Amino acid sequence: MKRRQPSLKTRLITRQLALQFLAVAAAAIGLIVFFVNSTLNGMYADETVVQVVANAIARDADGTPAVEMTPDLAKLRKEVPDLWFAARLGDGTEVNYGRVPTELAPLVPHLDKLSSADLRGQFKPFTLSAVVRQETGPAGEMSIIAHGRVQPFTALIRIASNIVAIVIFLALAVISIVATPMIVKRALSGVVKTAEEAEKIDAGRRGIRLSEDLVPREIGPLVRAVNDALGRLDDGYDRQHRFIASAAHELRTPIAILRMKIEASTDKGIGLLLPDVSRLANLAEQLLDVHRLENGAPSDRIDLAELARGVAADMAPVVIASGKTIEVIVARRETIAGNTGSIERALTNLIQNAVEHGGDAIVVRIDGTSLAVEDNGHGIPPEEHERVFEPFHRLRPRSSGTGLGLNLVKQVVDHHRGRISMVTAATGGAIIRIEFAAVR
Repeated sequence: MKRRQPSLKTRLITRQLALQFLAVAAAAIGLIVFFVNSTLNGMYADETVVQVVANAIARDADGTPAVEMTPDLAKLRKEVPDLWFAARLGDGTEVNYGRVPTELAPLVPHLDKLSSADLRGQFKPFTLSAVVRQETGPAGEMSIIAHGRVQPFTALIRIASNIVAIVIFLALAVISIVATPMIVKRALSGVVKTAEEAEKIDAGRRGIRLSEDLVPREIGPLVRAVNDALGRLDDGYDRQHRFIASAAHELRTPIAILRMKIEASTDKGIGLLLPDVSRLANLAEQLLDVHRLENGAPSDRIDLAELARGVAADMAPVVIASGKTIEVIVARRETIAGNTGSIERALTNLIQNAVEHGGDAIVVRIDGTSLAVEDNGHGIPPEEHERVFEPFHRLRPRSSGTGLGLNLVKQVVDHHRGRISMVTAATGGAIIRIEFAAVR
């Protein structure tokens, strides 16, 4: 199996995304390492204690605030035996629970002047680690200082930095996945346009050059090299066709003179040369047809059935002289666009080929835009069906033919944007079928 070439676009996108993700991951790891190894040490109180305390402070029937042992408070007390807190309510009353450290007790009367604070204990059992927060509970608004579960600052930093890193990473991932393909697609738009232009290059369309203005600078030399190569091919193609046209024109005059002399001769042996001279004249005209088609698109409206009957009538004397028969069968009539002279000579060539190499019966079938020439001869081996259309190819090395007839027919068909194929007939002979495009 042929190895599939890697996609430049895919490689650019995946590598760019990988680079961005690695950069963000490295930055996140660096941030975590920095904070973990920083001098910010000590134990911090978990601020969830504030909500538990606020929900546990309620007023009795007289409006006096007191601490109720709620399930959350009981659970927290079990986890933290040295739990303590103090609250200053909006009316100035204070509520204490546990033993408030003497170092922090002076803060309680002034809690309403603090919005928030985090106090870090340095020595075990870290009872000085506390949080100050404003909270609302059943007793109303209050300012609370409390000590509950404690944890190292590095753990807090690790959790916070991981959360920040994950958020940044996901945000960048989404942006990158959406934006990177758009950026790469825009950057490669010139390459895509050049590739589309390259796909339109074929032997029938010359003068095409690839655009250089939109391709990246690194690809510019390749595009210029391809354009230079196309220019050299166009020059060679033009020289070749000028030679073919000149040769065909030069051949017409001596062939016409030779034909005239043969027709005027009374020698029967010389008269037998007339079919060969006619074939030479037809080949010269076909070469000219190919040259004409190169310089203009086919424009005649042609009825294939009428054209086939005309060519069969012209070829009838040659067919009959060879002891053979020819028949035209029209299944369906349709009009095509093309060059009448070149298609007539292509059909003449196919009939001559059937006369020389086929059986004793030739059938020309017309079905819409399809034209087929069938004979009942020995046929052509399947492995030769494609090669017979190559120039100078002969089935028999010592054949009297030039090996150009079927190739010139194929060129005429190609220039009409048609298709030519060969199959084996039911009788064992060969069928050469041509498909043209219908006039719309």
